[in-house]
Amino acid sequence: MAVKKILLYPDPLLLMRSAKINIFDKNLVNLSKDLIDTMYDADGVGLAAPQIGINKRIFVMDCSSENEEKDCRVVINPEIEHASEELGSYKEGCLSIPGITEEISRPKVIKVLYQDVNGVLQRDTYDDLWSICFQHELDHLNGKLFIDHLRPMKKILVKNKMKKSSKKKKQE
Repeated sequence: MAVKKILLYPDPLLLMRSAKINIFDKNLVNLSKDLIDTMYDADGVGLAAPQIGINKRIFVMDCSSENEEKDCRVVINPEIEHASEELGSYKEGCLSIPGITEEISRPKVIKVLYQDVNGVLQRDTYDDLWSICFQHELDHLNGKLFIDHLRPMKKILVKNKMKKSSKKKKQE
């Protein structure tokens, strides 16, 4: 479909809770295609609708490795049914916070429930990078960014760095 502009922090749309999707139609299929095209164009492994300015509970993700076939998932109205007590740590980045990566701990294995683009209920279990990505993108739908998982002082430093970077880009 089309590659969309990715919103950058501190855009207020990134901090809003997204609305549940109740209508599964051609517009939703087109939105999912836009998300997929935009994610691949930006070399991301996940992208949520709020990152392109759409306040709906949908994201896409593809955590397949370079030597594997593409395996893009369209995730609508996601929920985590169960999260393991065991944590996994991963150096996360975000297309809306370019140039910043931080070590984040999240549940290593999650059992999830979501709808596909046709509204059909899906259940899955994710671990490793798939689990991290699912949780990261779900955070976006809840108006939360990966930097919100940082310790308070570290979070302030990262946010200040992003605000300075954002001001520089506006002056250019």
